[in-house]
Amino acid sequence: MALGHGRLREATALFGAVGSAVALTGAAFLTVQHATCDDPGMYVRYDSHVELIRGCVDPAQVPEAPRPQQEAGAVPSAELGD
Repeated sequence: MALGHGRLREATALFGAVGSAVALTGAAFLTVQHATCDDPGMYVRYDSHVELIRGCVDPAQVPEAPRPQQEAGAVPSAELGD
């Protein structure tokens, strides 16, 4: 009798895992279907960086990159005449 209960638990765990995978796959599929973008854009490589050109990214929603911290007593490069 204990053998039957073990298989039932294993089957329940398997069906739970498969059900979760199906639900997550469905959610991902629906997300992609509703995220329409006519112009996906392209990445262009420059000498020192890569830039996304066009695309559906709203620049107003992208946070500003953090600025590097300066050492105490360092002179900002703008004051050096760069």
